[in-house]
Amino acid sequence: MPGKQDFIAADSPSYQVLVPLLYFEIFSYPLTVDEILSFSPSPSLSKSAVLKAIDELKREGCLYQIEEFYLTHNNLEWVTQRKDNNKRARQYLRKAQMMSQLIRRFPYVKGVLLSGSLSKQVMPKGGDIDYFIITQPQRLWIARSLLVIFKKVFLLNSKKYFCVNYFVDENHLEIEEKNRFTATEVATLLPVWGSGEYDRFYAANDWMKEYFPNYPKRKKENMLPQKRSIVQSSLEYLMNGKFGDWLEEFFMKKTIQHWRRKFHSMDSDSFAVALKSKPYVSKHHPQNFQARVLKAYHDCIQSFEQRNNVQMERPFFFRIK
Repeated sequence: MPGKQDFIAADSPSYQVLVPLLYFEIFSYPLTVDEILSFSPSPSLSKSAVLKAIDELKREGCLYQIEEFYLTHNNLEWVTQRKDNNKRARQYLRKAQMMSQLIRRFPYVKGVLLSGSLSKQVMPKGGDIDYFIITQPQRLWIARSLLVIFKKVFLLNSKKYFCVNYFVDENHLEIEEKNRFTATEVATLLPVWGSGEYDRFYAANDWMKEYFPNYPKRKKENMLPQKRSIVQSSLEYLMNGKFGDWLEEFFMKKTIQHWRRKFHSMDSDSFAVALKSKPYVSKHHPQNFQARVLKAYHDCIQSFEQRNNVQMERPFFFRIK
């Protein structure tokens, strides 16, 4: 139990409660008991143990409860903001379903999943709908480029409902960066279309269970029907040969050249992560959100330790990588 000058060990229930709370407080997002349990790194943690640890942390002044939510700051505004963002997310989900209907009809698209804030049932004011897209091998850059051209021409380059920023192909489903940020994003991806592709993606990223052994696989009952359009099949037929090979290489080279000019001030290591560009993956995160979140996570841990005069153990799932 944490107290003055106390060390909080990784195998303690208090620690298992604090790990998810501190991560989501980066986003000013308090959690419920069930969410704490889902995002805890302990496979043996029970709900009764969570509740007991919460009571101990509350008595020590390390934790606060506002309605059904828990947080390490006594901040009512966070709770109000969370409820507003959850409500807004339910409205955006309907729009995401409509846009996913459109995305799935593009050539070489094999799976459509929601990522970012909406996949966690959250949508802040001014937020975007982010899509994680699985494509046919050796045609990822054609699929990506056609979707981006559609956004620029027909949506006037608005990304509010159409932010297609992460693509992988069916032969390379495992996410290469493995840390708490990527584990959270992988676990919470919400499948919209491509049931089999989602199952294979989930299996390929079972490393995520090292971070979240209790997080359930996302349900698939509301997925779009698995069917393809005649136009989609016809366009794929036209681009399946040497012309498609040439077009794939052309789109990849031109995109990378454009990004290197546009983000010339970004160092090579950051570029490799934030704008990953390989034949089998395309990521467009120019703000390098992953690095920013992991840095904020580190700062949040230190702030909690200083406020409560404690020290928390740093096992693998709590380190900054």
